[in-house]
Amino acid sequence: MSLLELRGMRTDIGQYAVLHGIDLAVPEGGTFVLLGRNGAGKTTTLRSIMGLWRPSPGSVHFRGTDISALATADIARRGIAYVPENMGIFGGLTVEENLILATARGRFDGARLKRIQALFPALERFWTKQAWSLSGGQKQMLSVARAIVEPRDLILIDEPTKGLAPAIVAAMAEAFREIAQETTILLVEQNFNFARSLGSNMAVIDDGRVVHRGTMADFAADKEAQGRLLGLSA
Repeated sequence: MSLLELRGMRTDIGQYAVLHGIDLAVPEGGTFVLLGRNGAGKTTTLRSIMGLWRPSPGSVHFRGTDISALATADIARRGIAYVPENMGIFGGLTVEENLILATARGRFDGARLKRIQALFPALERFWTKQAWSLSGGQKQMLSVARAIVEPRDLILIDEPTKGLAPAIVAAMAEAFREIAQETTILLVEQNFNFARSLGSNMAVIDDGRVVHRGTMADFAADKEAQGRLLGLSA
């Protein structure tokens, strides 16, 4: 059984049909990458999984249970976290306060907090600083840290490397490899080299439909498919 399964998921935003029947199965473990050109429907797919936009018709199944009608908060309580493209942090709160808000009981698990600080040392250095004062890379680290401050079964991450310096991207890749050892990641990413270094399985979305799926190793070796589906130069 797949950890997450999307069945015929169609999502309309206002008068516009964005997703036209997404069928996708995400296995448990590792990193599953969603690729596609700008405007293909990748972000809409993540937001529909989280209940921020409602698929109709179609359904979202998590561990075999239909969660399509659940409120976003209830979806999160089932063990799904979401790191949006805009990071979703609270600029007026400190790093510590941002993380506390993401805990279930308003307090940290000590061992888990130490692991997060090991993954993202900058967060410990700026523990009492307001989030607005962090660099773009540090804000992204905080956003990911919020998603893993509690144990999760699945993390949806949207464009985590956008606008980041190469050194920060490399550090993020190392952190994601660690996270994927205990939590399944569904990653939307435009940086193909970053995605290729992390992904075990992948799918390409184009015009609101899944047009290709398979292993990342096979897709990384297929230059013709990369050019045809993503517009990448061979």
